Amino acid sequence: MQLDRYVGWVVGRAFLLFIIGLTALFSLLSFVEQLGLVGQGHYTLADALSYTALTAPDRLLQLAPVSMLLASLLGLGSLAKSSELTAFRSFGVSQARIVGAVAKLCLPIILALFLLAQFVIPPAQQAAQRAQAAALGDALPGMVNGGFWAQKDGVFLNVQSFADGHTLHGVSIYTLAPDGTLRDVVQADDATPQPDGSWALSGVHHEVITHGQVESAPAQSLSWKPFLSTRQLQLLAIPPETMPPLALYAYLRQLQAQHQQALRYQQTFWSMVAVPLSLFGMALIAAPFVFGPQRAGGAGRQIVIGALLGMVYLLVQQITGYLGLLLAVHPAIAALAPSLVLLGVGGWLLERSHSRLGRGG
Repeated sequence: MQLDRYVGWVVGRAFLLFIIGLTALFSLLSFVEQLGLVGQGHYTLADALSYTALTAPDRLLQLAPVSMLLASLLGLGSLAKSSELTAFRSFGVSQARIVGAVAKLCLPIILALFLLAQFVIPPAQQAAQRAQAAALGDALPGMVNGGFWAQKDGVFLNVQSFADGHTLHGVSIYTLAPDGTLRDVVQADDATPQPDGSWALSGVHHEVITHGQVESAPAQSLSWKPFLSTRQLQLLAIPPETMPPLALYAYLRQLQAQHQQALRYQQTFWSMVAVPLSLFGMALIAAPFVFGPQRAGGAGRQIVIGALLGMVYLLVQQITGYLGLLLAVHPAIAALAPSLVLLGVGGWLLERSHSRLGRGG
C-alpha cells in the first residue's frame, strides 16, 4: 500500500505538471488563432480571452492520455534514475506491481475527467460558442449547412439557425401521411419556445396538400407542439463532441429507437469510452521504456522514443476515426481498436522487457 501511494504520488505530480502545461500551451495557440477574428463584428480581445478560457476544459480532456504517457515516463524514469526501481525489485516487487500502482492512479483521474465532461465542458463550450456567435453576428457553429433536422412519427423538422439560444429562425415542418405522401407544410420565419412547451410561430406560411392539390392556409402566427423538449433542443444546438456523456448516451438510444441516422453520435460516444482505455494503455506502454536496459543510448533516448510513440498513437486514433466514418466501420470498433492495440502492444513490450531482465539477471 505504501508503495502504491509513493509511486502514485510521483507519477500523479508529474501528470498535473504535464496536463496543466500542455493545456496552457494549446490554449495559447487557440488564443493566437482567435486573434484573427478580433475586429470582425463586435468581436474584441476580451471575447477572444473568454472563448479561450471557456474551451480550455475540453482541451484538458483531450490532452489527458498524452499527459499520462509523459507523466509515467518522467515519474518512473526519475525512480529508475535514482535506482529506486532497482531497490524495489531487490525487495521482490515485480514490474507488474509497479505498473499496477500507476494503473490505480488512473482511476481517480478517470472519475475527475468524467465529472469534467459531464458537468463542466458542455455548459462552458455552449457559453463560448454562443458568446462568439453573438459577437460575430453568426448562428451557432452547430447550426450550419442547412441547420439541423429531426423527425418523429412522420413529422420532419428543420431549423436553420438558433443564434441567440432562445429564438429559432427559419423553421420548416413537414408532415407525411401514413402512405408516405406529403400532407402538410408549415414554414415560419421565427419560433419562440413557450413555458408550456409549445412553440409560437411567427411569419407563417402554411400549405395543406389534399389529393395532390395544394391549398394555402393563411396564418401570420401559429402555435405548434413540438416533439423535441427544451433540453433536446439545447443539445441539438451544440456539436455532439461537447454533449454530456450521459445525455449523449440517452439521445443516442432515442435516435436508434426511432431508426434515425446516429453514426456521428455513436462515434463521439465510443470516443469518450476510449479515453479510460487510452489512459491505462499509455501507462502500460511507458513502462517498458523505463524498465528496459539503460544502455544502448541511455534512458533519455528511450523516453523520447516512448513520447514519440504516444504522439503517433494520438494521430492514428484520429485517422482511425475518420476512416471509420468513410468506410462505414462500426464506431465502437473504430474508436476502441487503437486503445486495445495499445494495451496489447504495451503488455507485449513489458513482458519482453521482463524476459530480457530475467535473462540478464
